[in-house]
Amino acid sequence: MTPDLDDRMAPRLTMKSDEDLHTDAETLFLSGIEAADAVNVTGQRATLDGESLTIRDVLGQKEVYDLPKYNRIFVVGFGKAVLPMAESISEILEDRIDSGVIITPYGTAANLQRMEVIEASHPLPDDSALHGARRIMHLLTASDDNDLVIVLISGGGSALFTMPSPGILLNDIKTLTTQLLKCGASIHEVNVVRKHLSQVKGGFLARISYPSSVVSLIISDVTDDRLEAIASGPTAPDPSTYMDAHNILKKYRLLRGTAPAILSHIEAGCRGTIPDTPKNGDAVFSKIKNMIIANNMTALRAIARNARDIGYLPFILSSRMDGDTRRTAKLFASMLKDLIGPPRCLPRHACIISGGEMTARVSGRGKGGRNQDFCLALVPLIDGLDRVAILSAGTDGVDGNTDAAGAFINHGTNALAKKKRLDLSAALNDYDSNSLLKQTESLVVTGRTRTNVMDIQIVLAD
Repeated sequence: MTPDLDDRMAPRLTMKSDEDLHTDAETLFLSGIEAADAVNVTGQRATLDGESLTIRDVLGQKEVYDLPKYNRIFVVGFGKAVLPMAESISEILEDRIDSGVIITPYGTAANLQRMEVIEASHPLPDDSALHGARRIMHLLTASDDNDLVIVLISGGGSALFTMPSPGILLNDIKTLTTQLLKCGASIHEVNVVRKHLSQVKGGFLARISYPSSVVSLIISDVTDDRLEAIASGPTAPDPSTYMDAHNILKKYRLLRGTAPAILSHIEAGCRGTIPDTPKNGDAVFSKIKNMIIANNMTALRAIARNARDIGYLPFILSSRMDGDTRRTAKLFASMLKDLIGPPRCLPRHACIISGGEMTARVSGRGKGGRNQDFCLALVPLIDGLDRVAILSAGTDGVDGNTDAAGAFINHGTNALAKKKRLDLSAALNDYDSNSLLKQTESLVVTGRTRTNVMDIQIVLAD
């Protein structure tokens, strides 16, 4: 771990109160969300100069499209943050867009000129998601090599853009997805299975769109920005196979309880009697450009800049925090004790920033999410670490089955829980982090945001 700024530039502050640390942590978190806001990043990354559309990704690479050479321009999209992306593209291109279809979560719809907006369910798909997928498939099947297709993708697209393979029922996919998540399967593992039960994921949208020119503007919600993983990679080559999907079901002992139609389909794929998802080198990818326009590091770097501005010395730890929440909490606490506990390695007024997406193993019937579970597990582990405050929250504003984005805890949270006679162990055992953290006034509530770049952790060590 290296500091974002030289140690010699470390600020000198008077000691802050717990209330100040809480305020600072939430302010910094919101600054990260603003930096990755879908309208902001789409407007920054997609620019129109005359009739030339330029798309720039987070690495500075760019693609330029001479719009008059295309007969038609179609815009399609799906994901939690796709509506503001579509609003921005609509403002940029105006009447140059011929038509489009956008699939967005319930409660986020708006009217867009020249684009049909369809609300659907997340995190589990519903019939509206199927309707939206049919509309997109119908639109792009009719496109040709003289057309430009702009695909807008953000996290949540796996559920919102759903079209099961022939013979497979949507309810069976929903049941299997729920089982995988409860077993603690990573989102990567869930998506490997879903891609092999779909007509649109895992590169199949690229096949539907071919031979049109396609540019995908993508807000990444996965570690390492793996194109095949974001929204299950509809426009990217898929390295996974039917055998991988079979092995994941075997790993979590779900083969026996999986719907017969799903098992038959996967087994047929393993035998090679049905084609696998499109792979690297397939001609369908020859006219596709996938551009990451925002990711977790977009938010982390903005937080680091803003932390310096309000008097902290920022350190970016990692944008790859993953693994089980309880195990990660133990490792995180050990790191903090080494860095902050005597002898102190970090300077005063440090701000440690990390991001990623952990996995929570749901073993009870309570309410919570991965960020709240992580924070609750940390509460007894940081007991005794004076002047430490920790925030962990999701950039989409939703953590698990709650209306909270995550939680904020500090060195006094454990004492407060004891004072209120709250049973921390029982809450952890029943996966009921939300209830306990609510009673200690530790929840971070933002409402739905206009982005989704995984989760963020902020540690303020005063």
